[in-house]
Amino acid sequence: MKLNKNEKLSIYNGIASTVSTNAVNGYIPLFAIGVLGASNTQMGLITSLPSIIGMLALIPGAMWLNRVKSKKKFAVASTLSTRLLFMLILFVPFLSPQYAPWALVGLIALLNFPGALSGLSWQSMIGDLVPEERRGGFFSSRNRWTTITAMIVTFTTGFFLEQFNENSVFPYQILFIAGFGFALMEVYYLIKHKEEPAEHAASEEKEVVEKKKFSLEVFKHKPYVAFIICAMLFNFGAQMGWSIFSIYQIREAHATALWFSMFSVTNQLSQIVSIKWWAKYADKYGNTMLLFVAAAGMATAPALMIVSTNLYYITFINLWIGIFVAGTNLLLFNQLLNSSPQKQLTTYIANYNFLLAIIGFLAPQFGVLLLNQIRMQSAMLSTSLVRMMGALAFLFVALKMLARQRTRSGDSHNPKNVELAP
Repeated sequence: MKLNKNEKLSIYNGIASTVSTNAVNGYIPLFAIGVLGASNTQMGLITSLPSIIGMLALIPGAMWLNRVKSKKKFAVASTLSTRLLFMLILFVPFLSPQYAPWALVGLIALLNFPGALSGLSWQSMIGDLVPEERRGGFFSSRNRWTTITAMIVTFTTGFFLEQFNENSVFPYQILFIAGFGFALMEVYYLIKHKEEPAEHAASEEKEVVEKKKFSLEVFKHKPYVAFIICAMLFNFGAQMGWSIFSIYQIREAHATALWFSMFSVTNQLSQIVSIKWWAKYADKYGNTMLLFVAAAGMATAPALMIVSTNLYYITFINLWIGIFVAGTNLLLFNQLLNSSPQKQLTTYIANYNFLLAIIGFLAPQFGVLLLNQIRMQSAMLSTSLVRMMGALAFLFVALKMLARQRTRSGDSHNPKNVELAP
């Protein structure tokens, strides 16, 4: 009963969080370029600085989290702090044009300190509350509802912004206020979760030698190491394209807020349609093999995007990309949980997020550097190439796992171990 209630509350929490963030987050590039006049370099920093700040937060964050009596209370405090800082962006346009873009860069970077703690504590809390055998169905259901919500909110927001001049700050300020209202709902549903008593959690981990902090010990666990290598390579390719995509769509394809919403809605629509498929076939073929398919699909996105600046064509490409985004979102987190020892889950998640933060800082900067040095087409093709290398890494690991399973199956059928019937 408690498990079902927690799963429902987590879905409500996810919906409120999606409304709070999607009402504005998807349009930050338009806000930065159209309203504040941000440069390519500033756009790259908006994408990359949050990761390095998040990385710095994870160093003490993992230790704080394992000393607190309640992961839920930690998640509530960090989530509310993140939303309060996000609300401050409301006042950025009142600054002089010279400093406003830099203030936006600074605020988005700063809010990722509590944001990283919020993500870490939520992941760890959910890992404790939802058993491994229920995660596939639970996350696919939660992702489906949050994706439906994101689609509705994104389209509504794009239509709303389209009613105003593209350089007007007023509609964005309305969205910041509305987003904060839903953030309060997000925190409310987080508070309603029921977690195990602290004494019980402590007794389960009493025999664990290490204190769940950043340590090279995690790299002795081979399934985790294999996952980390593949995930880091793929994420480098995925994240080096973030700023490039926004710059391409705004500056070269001249997309407006309504078109931005269409890109997102079609992307989210295909995620909704495909999410159950990914969950079903991941159970059948394994997360790692399906991760190869999802990552390879995402590798096609940059190469296909540069074929045309036609906005209808870009909308179709976003529909195609969404299929594989659904797979990577679901499977990467599932595989992280599956490849990490349950009793040391917080440590392994923290180390993964730490490494991901490093990639999140370096990759967008590398992407913008490429864009400034070579043509847009070359930068996009380079992104596709790196993503495909990540996909092939997942395939290599999946094939090794299959070979190992076949070897074990062959051993189990050794005639010496078979008891013959009389």
